[in-house]
Amino acid sequence: MKIRNEYTCPLEIVHDIIKGKWKTIILYQLKTGAQSLSQLEKGIEGITQKMLLEQLGELIMFGLVEKKEFAGYPLHVEYSLTKRRGRKMLEAIEIMQIVGIDYMVEKGMQETLFAKGIVTPEQLAIAYKNDALETLNETNNEN
Repeated sequence: MKIRNEYTCPLEIVHDIIKGKWKTIILYQLKTGAQSLSQLEKGIEGITQKMLLEQLGELIMFGLVEKKEFAGYPLHVEYSLTKRRGRKMLEAIEIMQIVGIDYMVEKGMQETLFAKGIVTPEQLAIAYKNDALETLNETNNEN
């Protein structure tokens, strides 16, 4: 994917960088630290290795993810968020996650959230009781 030469605002650039089904999910998966390709592939349901490599390549090109290769056999590679852009983008994605959780709860889709381990019933009850949905990401980062 190429970045266009002309934009009317910075949000257009960000949209072009993260558009698609997988990029935000990959970035969110990397929130806990560096992961190998196989760890990412196992952690992201439905993504093929080809698509994962393609999306990682674009995220690296845009400065959101870095790739570190370790010497030895077999070759070991890890991917992680960059400090400058990757971590900043993660903050925005965590807000998007909260909006998504809120929408799913509103539409009665809590069981999906529970089944996937996104939140527990207890976490959700506490967050809604305290009108503090943003605490869900803090709680999930501790697990």
